[in-house]
Amino acid sequence: MSDPKQTRSAAFVMLALAAATLTAALGISIASVLLPPLSRSYAAPLTHVQWVVLAYLASMTVAIVSAGRLGDLFGHRRVLLAGLAVFVAASFVCATAPSLAWLVFGRAIQGLGGAILLTLPMSIARDRVATARLGTSMGVIATMSAIGTALGPSLGGGLLAWGDWRMAFHVLAGAGLVTFVLVATGLAPDRIRNRITTRNMDVPGTFLLMIAVAAYALATSGGAVGLPVGPTVLIPCAALAIALFIATETRVASPLVPMHLLIDRKAGTGFVMQLLVGTVMMSTLVVGPFYLAFALGLTDALVGLVMATGPAIAALAGIPAGRLTDRLGTSRVILVGLSQMVLGLIFLAFLPRFFGIGGYVAALLVLTPGFQLFLAANTTSVLLAAAPEQRGRLSGLLGLSRNLGLMTGASLMPALFVTVLGTGGAAQSSREGVAHAFSLTFTAAAGLALVTLGLALFSRSGISPQNA
Repeated sequence: MSDPKQTRSAAFVMLALAAATLTAALGISIASVLLPPLSRSYAAPLTHVQWVVLAYLASMTVAIVSAGRLGDLFGHRRVLLAGLAVFVAASFVCATAPSLAWLVFGRAIQGLGGAILLTLPMSIARDRVATARLGTSMGVIATMSAIGTALGPSLGGGLLAWGDWRMAFHVLAGAGLVTFVLVATGLAPDRIRNRITTRNMDVPGTFLLMIAVAAYALATSGGAVGLPVGPTVLIPCAALAIALFIATETRVASPLVPMHLLIDRKAGTGFVMQLLVGTVMMSTLVVGPFYLAFALGLTDALVGLVMATGPAIAALAGIPAGRLTDRLGTSRVILVGLSQMVLGLIFLAFLPRFFGIGGYVAALLVLTPGFQLFLAANTTSVLLAAAPEQRGRLSGLLGLSRNLGLMTGASLMPALFVTVLGTGGAAQSSREGVAHAFSLTFTAAAGLALVTLGLALFSRSGISPQNA
């Protein structure tokens, strides 16, 4: 029989971690509905205003591995509180920004705090939640991320109806303050394991990884306004920085990313699978609206309603996915989740062409729980055997893999869709042409999920028997 005091303590821990994840997810999603009023407020074109969203994502992606490493070195609770302080301060900068440049700057700083808020809850859960309930904890974290993604646009829209765009950032600041209190009161102080010295800090590796990720983020977003180079230069720069980073990591005393983690069958394959699944996940968000609007002829309101179905299903599926991971083991749940994703993507490629909105929603009902099963099980699998001093780093690498996948999907999948269209865009194409391009794009996405399933089968022999 479980100790009520331990159960209550675990509940407080999960409440604090759930609030941190929800706050970071709101920081991503709430800004998307603010772009039109921001464009009017600052008399700026969409290509400039979109950096209010991109600055947060790019900054978060650049900092996400370093955030995990800082947690390992200085204590996860301490760094999480520091990240919340940065997030709150940056939110106030955004809320009072006198110009668009100040707003983008504030969002970039906010993204640094957001990287900590997204990364450390996973490693803290591994430290402070019983192993038998780790999958459930990962399901809770995934659920809060999905709720934040679904809630952000509607909350932002409500705030715009009530006031102006600045209120959204005041709300983010308030959410950060509430979360700060929950973390400060719900998590016991850290026990620092080692004395921190300059040998613990991999400054060259951190700098090179930031350069590589920043170049890749700019390339996949089409480049920054005013930047004299485009993706054709940025991609080789990212590749060169990665090559230098790998060479550096093999030489420094305390590497940011030990190479043995990347060549380990379980961890390394987990990172690659996380990237591929992130790519597939993003395709539903960036290609789906084109089909709904130009093939099915839905209004903007109906497109938004159908698109909200995915996050809503994800919110409902997250905790059951975590519980199944605890019950059946990570290996089985990864295989089930990926198999369900392959089936769901095939359904998405063809069912809407025959059954319209009903077919689209039915496909999401199969696809989205598969996403959640994979994410809960893969995260649990990578963190389960991690040494205490590496949990933050591994959480950061999982977050980096996912974000790189999201950025790749945001660039690659629309490019494939447009290439198949072979015209100036969806608005200039026939409904049948858009439907054909949509089907081929998601058939390719199903192929990518099938490759991921093959990787999972390859890595299965590296999973310990108790998790098989």
